[in-house]
Amino acid sequence: MSKPQDETPWSVEFCGCLSDIKTCCTAFWCPCITFGQIAEIAGKGSSSCGVSGALYLLIWCITGCPCLYSCFYRTRLRKQYNLEGGGCGDCIRHFLCETCALTQEYRELKNRGFDMSIGWHANVEKNQGLTMAPPVQKEMNR
Repeated sequence: MSKPQDETPWSVEFCGCLSDIKTCCTAFWCPCITFGQIAEIAGKGSSSCGVSGALYLLIWCITGCPCLYSCFYRTRLRKQYNLEGGGCGDCIRHFLCETCALTQEYRELKNRGFDMSIGWHANVEKNQGLTMAPPVQKEMNR
């Protein structure tokens, strides 16, 4: 099956989490924080970072498998920006390496101009009229 022509590649590799140690460590040791920030931006402020992070933690405590929740936000993010991939692949990535998936999503949003520490509403105020992030800034490769 060929990919649709309008799909664009992710700005960072899936297994490139070690190129951003700070984000990788946060996603590994406190994934509910990283997920909460991603969910607030990907959900365009429909729920706060704290609420999303708390729900992630609750699902983790009850099921031991928070990827049951987080993979849906990867799909949402991918569809918003026409990124390569598919629903099944989103779930597999989160199931196999939650840290890599969260780090990639966080960095993708950051590369699209979002300040992840201030949330959706502050990003909208900072960038008047923001409905979609600006085009992705490609990372420099060595």
